[in-house]
Amino acid sequence: MIHRRYALVAGGGTGGHLVPAVTVAQALAAARGEDAVEIVGSRRGLEGDLLAGTGLPVTTLPGRGFARSFGPRQMVANLGAVAALAWAGAMALSLLRRRRPAVVVAMGGYGCVPVSLAAALLGIPVVLVNLDAVPGAASRLVGRFARAAAVAFPGTPLPRAVVTGAPVRPEIVAAAHPDAAARRRARRTLDLPPDRFVVGVVGGSLGAKTINEAALDLAALWAGRGDVVVYHVVGRRDAAAMARSAPVAEAGGLVYRQVPYEDRMAAFYQAADVVVGRAGASTVAELAVIGVPAVLVPLPGAPGDHQTANAGALAAAGGAVVLPDGQCSGRRLAAELEALRSPPGRLDAMRQAAASLGRPDAVAAVVAVVETHARSGPRPGGSVGAAPRARHGAP
Repeated sequence: MIHRRYALVAGGGTGGHLVPAVTVAQALAAARGEDAVEIVGSRRGLEGDLLAGTGLPVTTLPGRGFARSFGPRQMVANLGAVAALAWAGAMALSLLRRRRPAVVVAMGGYGCVPVSLAAALLGIPVVLVNLDAVPGAASRLVGRFARAAAVAFPGTPLPRAVVTGAPVRPEIVAAAHPDAAARRRARRTLDLPPDRFVVGVVGGSLGAKTINEAALDLAALWAGRGDVVVYHVVGRRDAAAMARSAPVAEAGGLVYRQVPYEDRMAAFYQAADVVVGRAGASTVAELAVIGVPAVLVPLPGAPGDHQTANAGALAAAGGAVVLPDGQCSGRRLAAELEALRSPPGRLDAMRQAAASLGRPDAVAAVVAVVETHARSGPRPGGSVGAAPRARHGAP
């Protein structure tokens, strides 16, 4: 018996691709039933942690990204990546023949490529969801044959683009535009004083070395300040080293909190007067939906310099300032943050400017594009023809 799905949602390799993939998959499952949607991700990366507890069937395939520099070691790594892609493609073909989905939703990243290519070979519609202002190599490849590309930013150079905004988690949407009471509740949740200026620092799920070091230097500069808080999410990769370097609190001085990972991001955003962080598409979308002023430090060397483009969109609206990675130091952060505080009303204006770009309806808009291009046929979950029974959740 063949167990059908309505949609396979494919992507992964990084949290920036996988978290929106889970958000879209859960929205489709809410409309079609949990058994009608399956997430297909990469065995490498963060899938194990981020997919635990989603309640949806999950299949992982082999694969890795390609090195963009050239040298003996990189050439060997890229040969391995080609072999993994070929093996993942064969597994994806087998999976698609059994699942017979009405649509494949490609969320970007190398994790979506084998499933999307296999879908194209079998004539299954592919809808690409592209989050960055500058598409990566995987999105450019899939975009060539996708029926539509749901994009976060106007002007994204992909064929058949439809501007939907970037999908944002429901808990972030629910936290949009916090008032003073919501800010106080969020600060209580994070055990922060209610009446200080709060700087939230985050460099992504793994962390960002430049931002982490600048935040520690900022904390040292502000050690005697009794009017500020630094809430520092250091990331799992550098958590041990950062913990050893954490400043010792002075009585009546700076309140400094350090955590390796924060899963209460709605409270984090609501509690912060300003957020310092990278400019991944999901981060920029969440800042805009909630309406949080930001100092954005784009990742240098990102493919197509897409983080600079993402940050530029928020900065152009007036919701952020952009600080190049090479200039990100404790002293420069202190100067930028004081500049945001000094003109009366500037932070309120930045909140409104950021919120003007927010798309709380982005998930619904993406689902509408998917529904438009999915092929009709028997309802997912039914039995179609006779075939050997496949192990649930495996290719």
